[in-house]
Amino acid sequence: MGETDVEQVTLALLDAANDKDSEVQAQVRKSMLTLGNEQPDRVLAMCQDYLLKHPKLVVSHRVVILQTIELIVGSRIDAISYPRFKSIISLASDEMTRSKEVVPNWQQAASNILVAVGNKHINDIMEEILRKFQPGVLPHFFVVQTLAKLSDSNVYGMVPFLNAILGTMLPMLSLTKQDNMKWVFSYALCHFSDSILEYLANLDKAPDPTVRQDTFSSEINAAFDILFNNWLQSRESKLRLTVAEAVGSMCHLMASDKLEEQIPKLIPAILSLFKKNNEHYIISKSLCHILDASVNMGSRLLETQLDSLLFALHQQVSTSVDYSNPPTVKNHNEVLRCFSLLANAFPDRLVMFVLQRLENSNERSRFGSLAVLRHFINSSTSMMESKKLLILASIRQPMGDHSNKVKKRVVQVISAMAHHGYLELDGGELLVRFLVQHCALPDTSQRGQKPADPEEVTNEALRTMCDNTFHLLTTTVGRLADVLWPKLLDYLIPPQYSNATTPLCKSLIVLGNKKKDNKEPTFIIDFSEEVNLPSPQILMIKLLVNAAFPFNSRGHGAPSLSLLQLLSVNIHHNTEAVWDKEIPPLLTVLEESTAENLDKKSWDENLLKLLSKTLVAVDDDKWVCQFAAEATSYLSMYNNALEEKSFLYQCIGVTLQQSFNKEFVKKQLQEILLTARHSDAVEREGVALGIGLCANSHLEGTLAKLDEFGKSDVFKKSPSIFNLLKDRNDVEVEKVKSTLILCYGQVAVNAPPEKILNCIDQDILRCISKHFKTKVLGIKVETKDLTMKLSLIQSVGLVAKAISECVKKQSYVFSRKQELIAVIQDFIKGEPADALRTPVRHLVMSTCANLMPLDPALSENESFDLLKVCVNGVLSLPPETHTPEKTTKEEEILDPKKRKALYKDTFSSLHELLSSALAKDPTPDSLQSVFKHLECWLTSPQDHERVRAISATAHMLTHYLDSMTVKNMVSFHNLGALLGRLSPRCSDLHLAVRTTAIDCIYILLSIQLRYEGFALDYKDEAVEGLLPLKTQLKNPDHSVLYKTCSELTKVMSKRLPQQQMSTLVFMLFEGLVDSQTNCCRASSVILNTLLKNRGGGLQEMVPEMLEVLHVQLQSITEEQVRVALGQTVLIMASQHLQTVVNALVNQPLPYDSWTSEMWMALGADPIVANQIIEMVMEKLAVMAPYLDKKESMIRGGTTKVATNKPLAMTCGLKELLLNGQSQEPALSKFPQLFSCLIVRLAVSVGVSAPRDNTTKRTATVHVAGVAADALSILLARAQLDEVLKRLDEDKAWDAIKEQNTHITGVTLLARAMAKHAGPRLPTIVECLCPSLNNIYECQRITVTSFFSELLNHHVATELMFIDVLMNNMMERISDPCCTVRMLAVRGLGNIAVGSPEKVNKYAKELLAAMSSGMEEKDDPGKLITLEAMSGLSKVLLYLDKKNVQLLVVYIFMKIKPFLESENDEIRCASIHLMGKLSKFGSGEPVFKDQIHNVLVSLLLHLVDPNPHVVKACKYAMRVCAPMVGSEQITAMFQNHLYEDKSLHYGEFINDLTKYLIQDFPGMLNFYHISVLQFFKSNWSEVRAGAAMFIGFLLGNLSEEHYSHLNMGAITKGLVMLLQDPDPVVRVKAAEAMGHFH
Repeated sequence: MGETDVEQVTLALLDAANDKDSEVQAQVRKSMLTLGNEQPDRVLAMCQDYLLKHPKLVVSHRVVILQTIELIVGSRIDAISYPRFKSIISLASDEMTRSKEVVPNWQQAASNILVAVGNKHINDIMEEILRKFQPGVLPHFFVVQTLAKLSDSNVYGMVPFLNAILGTMLPMLSLTKQDNMKWVFSYALCHFSDSILEYLANLDKAPDPTVRQDTFSSEINAAFDILFNNWLQSRESKLRLTVAEAVGSMCHLMASDKLEEQIPKLIPAILSLFKKNNEHYIISKSLCHILDASVNMGSRLLETQLDSLLFALHQQVSTSVDYSNPPTVKNHNEVLRCFSLLANAFPDRLVMFVLQRLENSNERSRFGSLAVLRHFINSSTSMMESKKLLILASIRQPMGDHSNKVKKRVVQVISAMAHHGYLELDGGELLVRFLVQHCALPDTSQRGQKPADPEEVTNEALRTMCDNTFHLLTTTVGRLADVLWPKLLDYLIPPQYSNATTPLCKSLIVLGNKKKDNKEPTFIIDFSEEVNLPSPQILMIKLLVNAAFPFNSRGHGAPSLSLLQLLSVNIHHNTEAVWDKEIPPLLTVLEESTAENLDKKSWDENLLKLLSKTLVAVDDDKWVCQFAAEATSYLSMYNNALEEKSFLYQCIGVTLQQSFNKEFVKKQLQEILLTARHSDAVEREGVALGIGLCANSHLEGTLAKLDEFGKSDVFKKSPSIFNLLKDRNDVEVEKVKSTLILCYGQVAVNAPPEKILNCIDQDILRCISKHFKTKVLGIKVETKDLTMKLSLIQSVGLVAKAISECVKKQSYVFSRKQELIAVIQDFIKGEPADALRTPVRHLVMSTCANLMPLDPALSENESFDLLKVCVNGVLSLPPETHTPEKTTKEEEILDPKKRKALYKDTFSSLHELLSSALAKDPTPDSLQSVFKHLECWLTSPQDHERVRAISATAHMLTHYLDSMTVKNMVSFHNLGALLGRLSPRCSDLHLAVRTTAIDCIYILLSIQLRYEGFALDYKDEAVEGLLPLKTQLKNPDHSVLYKTCSELTKVMSKRLPQQQMSTLVFMLFEGLVDSQTNCCRASSVILNTLLKNRGGGLQEMVPEMLEVLHVQLQSITEEQVRVALGQTVLIMASQHLQTVVNALVNQPLPYDSWTSEMWMALGADPIVANQIIEMVMEKLAVMAPYLDKKESMIRGGTTKVATNKPLAMTCGLKELLLNGQSQEPALSKFPQLFSCLIVRLAVSVGVSAPRDNTTKRTATVHVAGVAADALSILLARAQLDEVLKRLDEDKAWDAIKEQNTHITGVTLLARAMAKHAGPRLPTIVECLCPSLNNIYECQRITVTSFFSELLNHHVATELMFIDVLMNNMMERISDPCCTVRMLAVRGLGNIAVGSPEKVNKYAKELLAAMSSGMEEKDDPGKLITLEAMSGLSKVLLYLDKKNVQLLVVYIFMKIKPFLESENDEIRCASIHLMGKLSKFGSGEPVFKDQIHNVLVSLLLHLVDPNPHVVKACKYAMRVCAPMVGSEQITAMFQNHLYEDKSLHYGEFINDLTKYLIQDFPGMLNFYHISVLQFFKSNWSEVRAGAAMFIGFLLGNLSEEHYSHLNMGAITKGLVMLLQDPDPVVRVKAAEAMGHFH
């Protein structure tokens, strides 16, 4: 390669070095580096020359070239000649200093070259630089900076020069006036100092080991004076920082006396910088250097600066550390290092300073002090040993801080203190208390809300930190065991620590288990010595109450129980065996439960059983009494946790059961009643439960105490003359009475059954009544207090429950029953109808349910009124999710959980009441009397009301079936009425209603079976078949629901007595107008099925039904009902076919739903359907499909508008075929009907719908869509499911309806028919042939398209209609329509795919047709040409060589111009065809030449923008590979060029050019000239590929082959491409230029 070529390329690259695209710039630099690595001297020379010849080059351009020089020098420093180095040094020096002004990028790039060269030629560099670093003259900024960087990059080379440099530099410092020069001198001095220190630290590696620190002291001292005394006071902050950094580094080199002398001035000066600058890290680092140097030399003056130092450092350590900002973290660490240095020198002063600072209440100040203290505790253990007590005393101040940030740091300090033995000291317990207090912090942050202050420490975060610290201390710091055990027990009791219970218990369990396992005597707690600890009874009470609410206080239940088990021997020596047996199963329950699914009632019962068993095991009445007394005194601790308090009352009740001391029991009951907070409902309930439990063992004593308390002074009121305003005390009295009323109820239900009946009237009900009614002026008045009402209801219910249990063994007449029911019934009436706020309804109904079975029985009117009030009062409630508005200030809206529970309880009580109402007299009449309260709710428009009603009905019927007794044959006379009401609900929109309705019907029919005399365990097969229907009802699909209704009706009709038919039918007619549309439909289905099975005689009603049909179909919107009514259409049609069809055809288009349904009904009878199909085909064949109408008088042009009757008949035919019964006639006429519809479709595409004569508006009918839909339905009727599936997958129906995609759609239809309906095709082809000569062009196009695709399939040969198809295609080659001709050529080509064995039979005709196709003149879109090439590609696969050989070159020549066509498809087809021709050219020299002629084109089109062209190239090159004449190239093509595999084009072309050079050196000239032509290609990808090709060709070419290439043209071309508008092309051109070496 000539030098001029390399130079031209390098020059072009240098010109392009400043390209606007960054990737091009990077590639240019890379190529220049490549050239530079190969020929460093030459390229460096050109870079130098370029810069010298272009003195006015823009700076950015110069910078790129200088950076390139730096890269070449850096990578080939050993290969560059010394003279070149000299000239580079000179150039870089000149470039660096040419401008006196500082131009950073330019001069930095030049400086970097000098630094790079300096790594090898330091002496030459120094010679050059020192020429520009003369005494008395201020040097250039970058001269000084270069010296500084050289001292970094080549320490051992530079340090020997530094003495001289410093000597020259010192006088310059005083001459320097400008800040930037001061900065660079300071920067240099800093780096010089660091280099010297590094040199001195590694003297064993240094070239001159005699160098000593004092060698530089005098110069450094002098420089220090100027920097410190003059420059440090600069106003420029950047300069001050650099000076400070330099001063810090220089201190280590200064003479000790000099440093000692400067300390009083130096330290204040550095400290003052903290205020003047924001970048504190550099200042802290400098200060650290100064302190290190001062401490190392044993400075005495340092102590004089201590106060100011500590003040400033404390300010720094108190600033917040942003861990996302590394400089702030580095600064913090440097400041702590400063503290460490000072602490080593002045330990007492430092500790006192930090502890005094802790007293400062400023948050930041404390924060910093705690950080330093923690640092001291962790890092200076020996120094801190004597100061532990002092630190313990001082830490109290920050412990009282209100800031969570400070507390967080305190916890960190406590953790450090714990690890270093502070907690064992006197006062260490305060630290433990602090941790416990903060383990108990409540939640504060609201979820989803980010704190305004990003540094904020939430309560949750602080609490978690304390939890983790506690865990860490108990598990890792062994010596703390005796500090924490058993003292932590003390924190379990106070309520303020309740949130810390979980971590406390866990820590105690860890500590206790260690002691127990190690058999340490301290495991056993002596409570008499540990006076501060709670008593064993209090501990047991607390842990037991905790366990009752296991998921409170962060899940304290399981840890509390586990700790209780561990403490067993400490609580009482008899408890261990009981608890080891009973507690583990309870813990298992908790592990398997969540707060949501735990059965709280069962859980509480289990804990009370545990308590009872424990007290039995203790077997010590004194201990039990003490337990009860302490529990009673402990009640007040739970005043703010009433649920827990209620459980504690129950514990006390269970404990009193076990006590034998009757006086003690009475005393405790008195204390409970006196101290209870009666104003709270939960506490009242708890007191009553506790006293009730006590009554189990002490009935007489409990009743006596209650009576005594009821007469006590508590109930005496202060006198009031007018009593206008209620005394506040009266309200309290009402609450106390409420408690007593509840107590009596609980006593009744808990007392021994054998004793209670004697006490009911006199001792219990009398007292309840006395407390409920008060006397005003001697008249008894009932209270209006809600609390009293609720208590009364509950108590009466409990009394009734107690009586119910007793009357099972002995009779009892409850004389006050009606009175009580009347009173509490009024309570429900007083409740608001629009809201459920209180449990009044639930309690009243539950109580009434318990009262109703008791004697004496209620009268009919009393029962009716009670049920009416309760049912209406409950079913009318708003939905559970409805939130009622507040009506008064006192009312509180219930939270969702409580509301849900209240609703559930209320409905359960209603069900209980209904069952209770039936219990006395389970007969059909009583069933009907209860059901009539529910039936009106079954048809409610509100979902929730229907669900409630059907649920209540099911519950009631189940109870009826379970409790009924059949003593003699009784008629279930209301079965029909009940079924008529319930059966439509099987199709209710609400799933729960549907499934429950089935249950109701099943139960009704089971009841009927019982009345018919069948045994209780008899299972009727039909009735049992109802239950599986429930699963079907879960599917909301209408057809499934109605099918289920039909099956249900069949079962009902089997079991329904004939005499009840009329009742049922009447009810079902009512069901047709149900508020639920689904139920209307179900009524019609059930009605029709029932009449079909059990009715008859409907034929007589045909005229009337036709009238109903006309009226009802237009008024009833429900599809199911309309379908049922439309069944009569067939009768009319069988008698008056022509009339019915004419009437329907004349209906306006598009058909409305009822007309469509009637058409569909016609398809149900095969005979009628057959007649209609024949009539429609006949009419469509002779009637004009459309008319050409002018669009407007002005514009001209015509629009195709469909004629009305053919369109209407097509619409009707479509609807008829929708009926599944039309399958038989559709199949018998399938070929004719298929052909008729596809031709109809052809004349419908692009045709508008006609105008309606009445409205004068265009009908909204898609004309082609109707025909396509009819055709689709026909295929379904013919059971061609595979055809339909394929058409749906290919979205053929969408395509076939639209004008621009119609041919594609027809092709897809033909393809599906050929694959899946072959046997039907011969007749279809025969029926379609006449249409090819039709005057309608659209019909010819559709049929030709259909035939064309059929030729693509072998079925044409198999069924022997190929000749018919070929002859028709040959005729269509000369059709006047261009589209028909194109489709005919396509069809002829398709024979190669469908019937390849027939290709040679038609060889002559096929080649003639394809050749003429490629020469087609009337082919504006080149579609015929494309089809001809595509077809010829297919045909060539099967043609014999003899038929083609003479035409190969002729065809090749015809193809070649198309290779560069701008039409992607033509380009693709021509390349593909070329590949197909290859088999006819093997062994032919002429063909080999043709391959080589187009090889370059094919190679470059491997990066064609069109992926199909790329695949075609891969295919063509792979099949032509054997004819190229190179085994290696053949192997490459065949191994790498697979259509579906990716190709690494660069590697491929690189390898290929090697083989081209090797095997075809004589053709290199031709190849490269061919490639150069593509430099002007229209496609940027191809231009980029051509550049790559040339690049790799040059890269792989040996010297002797360069003569074959026109390097001038190549260079010129690449230079041109380097200016291409596409950056990708420029990148590849630059890359190619990198191969010019």
